[in-house]
Amino acid sequence: MKTPWWFLHKTPVAFLLLPLSLIYYIFSRIIFLFRSICAYKSRRKIICIGNILSGGVGKTPVVRLVAEFLDAPVVMRGYKKSAKTGNVGDEAAMLARNGLQVHVGNKKSNIILLNKQTKEDTPIVMDDGFQNPKIKKDISILVFDQGLGYGNGFLLPSGPLREPRSAIRRADAVIIIKNNKPKKRFNIPENIPVFYASSKTLSPYDENEKLYAFAGIGYPKKFFKSLNNVVTKKAFPDHYQYTEKDLENLIESAQKKKAKLITTEKDWMRLPIELRDEIKYARLDMNIENAFWVWLEEKVKCQR
Repeated sequence: MKTPWWFLHKTPVAFLLLPLSLIYYIFSRIIFLFRSICAYKSRRKIICIGNILSGGVGKTPVVRLVAEFLDAPVVMRGYKKSAKTGNVGDEAAMLARNGLQVHVGNKKSNIILLNKQTKEDTPIVMDDGFQNPKIKKDISILVFDQGLGYGNGFLLPSGPLREPRSAIRRADAVIIIKNNKPKKRFNIPENIPVFYASSKTLSPYDENEKLYAFAGIGYPKKFFKSLNNVVTKKAFPDHYQYTEKDLENLIESAQKKKAKLITTEKDWMRLPIELRDEIKYARLDMNIENAFWVWLEEKVKCQR
């Protein structure tokens, strides 16, 4: 689905939905406590890269960097699987394309299988799962986008938060992706280590080329603003599965505007193979400050 417009602002709609947020919170706490009873403790260390916002904060690039740094496998749900992504989901396909070992499906089952590889003792990176206590985490890292902050500060469905801001205290560290327009009233508890990351969108076209940008991600406006010379843009629901008609319309519209179609790498993974030469993606280049890697290396050593 598309990210609801009220997620970033305290609008009348957000306030009207607050009773549903209370119900969501109560049920989520009950489920959390129930699942924590039989939590699985992995032989190999589990590093969870998660968030408390509903999608779109830039978590996948962080997962990639951490897994590459530790030479670790990744376990993930593989959201919105389709034949176009080899039935593993766009994020999993993107990580695998970068040379990572990715295991899709039930996280607990995959971790148990990885633990049976007796010769391996490297950590396992878990993409998402901060809200799921079925697996004990050795290190939990939350990712935030400085431009989104906590959104409007409300829980689902009146806001983007999966759980209250106080949940940050369960994290071992926080990574904040810098933004030119940081969200006001966005701060992290003082006792939690905070590290900063910078991201840059690299277009395959020169600056004079007219672009028709489209994206099916949590917050497509971030992607559109990162590009130069965008003459037309179109947003689709998160993890949207493009139909043949959608793509025909996009190609026709771009031709009329004399513009080049461009999308995100996640969206590109969901395109038919025969169109991947015609439609290009803008690569997201992310860097995390060196202090984080020093902290992570030390933290992993202490966990052994």
